Amino acid sequence: MKVDILLKRALALDFLSVEEGVFLFENAPTAELVYVGNKIRQHHVPGNTATWIIDRNSNTTNVCIANCKFCNFYRRPGHEESYITSIEEYKIKIEETFAFGGEQLLLQGGHHPDLGLSYYVDLFKELKSLYPNLKLHALGPPEIAHITKLEGSTHIEVLTALQEAGLDSLPGAGAEILNDRVRRLISKGKCTGKEWLDVMRAAHKINMTTSATMMFGHIETNRERMEHFVDIRQVQSEKPDTAKGFLAFIPWPFMDEDTMLKKLKRARNNCNGDEYLRMIAMSRIMLPNIVNIQASWLTVGKPTAQLCLHAGANDFGSIMIEENVVSAAGAAFRFTADGIQEAIREAGFIPQLRNQQYDFRDLPKNMKQQELDRNTMIVD
Repeated sequence: MKVDILLKRALALDFLSVEEGVFLFENAPTAELVYVGNKIRQHHVPGNTATWIIDRNSNTTNVCIANCKFCNFYRRPGHEESYITSIEEYKIKIEETFAFGGEQLLLQGGHHPDLGLSYYVDLFKELKSLYPNLKLHALGPPEIAHITKLEGSTHIEVLTALQEAGLDSLPGAGAEILNDRVRRLISKGKCTGKEWLDVMRAAHKINMTTSATMMFGHIETNRERMEHFVDIRQVQSEKPDTAKGFLAFIPWPFMDEDTMLKKLKRARNNCNGDEYLRMIAMSRIMLPNIVNIQASWLTVGKPTAQLCLHAGANDFGSIMIEENVVSAAGAAFRFTADGIQEAIREAGFIPQLRNQQYDFRDLPKNMKQQELDRNTMIVD
């Protein structure tokens, strides 16, 4: 294999194999990967615009039985700090989100053993009856798989019921690394990689838009990263012609502060800015059938995220009015609406507000611009 030949094939939007992806990642100079990633981005998203979104990542519950070793957020059933968010709490969160110009709730939570399909159907119906214009970008494949097991149902049946209740789109949460060797060691209680992919296949069959993610930089190998890309690319290639499928891919490095993985000395985050740039470029190269690549400013910081806009990323994610999961593991970067736009301009791009479907939005005239005294983030 030769780097220049593989990069030419990447520019032609060829599907590179796992082995070819590993070879490129381990041998190609960063500058060449960045150049090709940027050229592929220009093919998919011409021009000089970088998008961003205003939304809020709230949690239905922190009760979870998955026992992921990278998560500091969850609490066991019966724990004194466990909770289920009430409708009154949702009202406050949603009305505040609207006041800051957002229109979407990214709603996720743990694998609660007592919250089945009827709970989420009733919750989504009530939220949509109270706020008809609210967009629900909610749950994720592990939660769908968990609910499906509780109900003894199928992914299609669960997703259809949730869609009819008001679910607008499905985040790519819980992908981590899709290889089951990795999943057994870091998230044994979650769905398998195949289940994650099958949930997404089911979502695409009912024309529900989704996104895909990767949390890397812990115990996975470079080969397992490339397998992850190829698995997601395959599901996207299988979607019905009428479906959009995966709208975006979002990779971010494992955050290790106080996590069990770090305490057990099994893994720690050693991902630097150069490696993250290379992974953004590889996302473009290995996923030629996904249009949008998002840079994770929350986990890598502003300067690296800005460079990512020149390496293949076309989206800067969200100011996120609230986030509790990744922040609990050490992610501490923050942005306001003004700040994220200025960061995009500093990188040489034109900031453009979008919605979850990647349609452009005008900046709300009544949007509050002051600093938020709370957590912020991007995940989806």
